[in-house]
Amino acid sequence: MTTLSTIDRRAFLGAFGSLLALAAAGCSTTSSGTVATAETPLAAIPDHVRLMYAAMPEEEFPIAAVDLTKLDPRYYRQVVAYPTAEQPGTVIVDTENRFLYHVQDGGTATRYGVGIGRAGFAWSGRAHIAYKRAWPVWTPPDDMIKRQPELERWRHGQPPGPSNPLGARALYIHQGNQDTLYRLHGTAEVWTIGKAISSGCVRLLHQDIIHLHEHVRPGSPIVVLATAIA
Repeated sequence: MTTLSTIDRRAFLGAFGSLLALAAAGCSTTSSGTVATAETPLAAIPDHVRLMYAAMPEEEFPIAAVDLTKLDPRYYRQVVAYPTAEQPGTVIVDTENRFLYHVQDGGTATRYGVGIGRAGFAWSGRAHIAYKRAWPVWTPPDDMIKRQPELERWRHGQPPGPSNPLGARALYIHQGNQDTLYRLHGTAEVWTIGKAISSGCVRLLHQDIIHLHEHVRPGSPIVVLATAIA
């Protein structure tokens, strides 16, 4: 199990400019197609997992059940042993293994499967969750609008809904008073979990980002582990 060491602040700040450059791509997460993955037989999926990823008709925009035959079981939400020097409440993103950990008491963490952008994160180090939103508005950065003029209509924000790239929930990552433009957010594209494809931030299944959103407090630390993205 990975144990965090002290992260060099100067190295983090030096990489921060690169972070902003890549973040300008925005959190557009729609992939160009599905990714081939081994299917899990439906009969092999435990009942508690099916319940965890069931439909959520009570949401402002109803959420469909996850097609669990297309999700690798390692990416099911679960509580795992996770000894770390970080305080409970800290969010840790392991980009190499495509996991997000929410540190709990007693040497444990809630672990979620995630998908990341093809470039992953441009930095490793510390930041914090500045705030969080349910069914957020998505505003494409100017650089993205220049590359994709059809996004001009969303210059002042795309309303919440199933087609909004941020999905059901978003957690906004700041470093100091600076918005990194990176988000933790929802997706319905189950085949992207565990993958580094397309553009985008760190995405979780809608059921998982809703669970994380309920349990993470604004101001909570977030740590991105240094790794090479394959």
